[in-house]
Amino acid sequence: MHKTELADLASPITYGRAIPHETFEHLRREAPVYFHQEPDGGTGFWAITRHEDIITISRDPATYSSYRGGTSIEDYSQEDLSLIRFMMLNMDPPQHVKYRRLVSSGFTPVAITYLEPRIRAVTKEILDKVVHEREFDFVTSIAAELPLQVIAELVGIPREERHQLFAWSNRLIDYDDSGRARSFDDAKMAAMEMWQYANQLAARNQGREGKDLVSVLMNAEVDGEKLNEAEFDAFFLLLIVAGNETTRNLISGGMLALMEHPEELARLRANPALLPTAVEEMLRWVSPVVCFRRTVTRDTVLRGQQLREGDKVVLFYPSANRDESVFENPGRFDISRFPNEHIAFGIGQHYCLGTSLARLEIRVMFEELLKRLDGLELAGPVERRRSKLVNAIRAMPVRRPPSSRPREGARENQEGTACEPSMRG
Repeated sequence: MHKTELADLASPITYGRAIPHETFEHLRREAPVYFHQEPDGGTGFWAITRHEDIITISRDPATYSSYRGGTSIEDYSQEDLSLIRFMMLNMDPPQHVKYRRLVSSGFTPVAITYLEPRIRAVTKEILDKVVHEREFDFVTSIAAELPLQVIAELVGIPREERHQLFAWSNRLIDYDDSGRARSFDDAKMAAMEMWQYANQLAARNQGREGKDLVSVLMNAEVDGEKLNEAEFDAFFLLLIVAGNETTRNLISGGMLALMEHPEELARLRANPALLPTAVEEMLRWVSPVVCFRRTVTRDTVLRGQQLREGDKVVLFYPSANRDESVFENPGRFDISRFPNEHIAFGIGQHYCLGTSLARLEIRVMFEELLKRLDGLELAGPVERRRSKLVNAIRAMPVRRPPSSRPREGARENQEGTACEPSMRG
């Protein structure tokens, strides 16, 4: 295999064009455990592209650690590594289990079901603002607003302050997008600004009883001790970024998939009962998270390749979700696909904490979109974010043809279908 045949999986520029599905298909077939060089002087990493192998690695944190080197492809300085290890995303058992337990009760399927009336009301408010517009940006006007408002309410953030969280989140994700003059230092500055805000919010809530997640974290204890400032700040950052980024990107990418496959959109309009399987197909098709890294803790062998202690392995979820050995016709967008064993939410100990919330937000949004906005179509080029972490659309101008009419939203409280059991932690 010649290097020139492959897209550079370490470069954010690659993902700014499109997810490199041809490269992933080639690797799954020819080299599912492939050593990928890093052009900027990094040590290189093993690219893992098959569904089965990603599941195996994700379920074996003793051999493949999130803590040892973090979950990004880059190698951090010891100072930076010590900071990111406060986030659950970069923890291993037993520490991870203790910290995840602190907030997991707020994200169970039963707990999330009670949020549906409020999520539906917020969705209708969002659509009310655009329903009479002929042209608007789908990302900022619709996709970003729902998860941002919902996570702000859950955490206990005043609604009028939510857009600052959106800006911080973008700066954290955009650090490797040189086209926007971003840098890792800018991402660290955004994190520090978010931490400062978190501490101010905690000070405002001091002495108050509340069910919001800030109050929960302020009163939480691990091994009999309350969270220190760094632990509290890391929790806050993860909840905000994961709570709005992945769902925003899925709603945007799912809408784009429907517009690019008008026959599937027509099927869904004709038969709304297909929405649950359509949501799962959007998750498979979009795969909002591109990759996470693990670090090998002991010499091991995977598919005949010798992995050494300290080696980096990078799990590519969009590749796993189009693995021919798991999915029939994986390159086809099929809203009735069943079964659908995608791993868009991850697998193993870091399975997305906010899965139930994400599925509920996505379902409610598309239920209301299908009722309220007829005939949406692209009004210009889609601008993708250049990120090797998230599969994201930065801007997606849409319009409704002059022949379409806005539908006023029904104000009755509707019973949604029971949500299934993104915040990965």
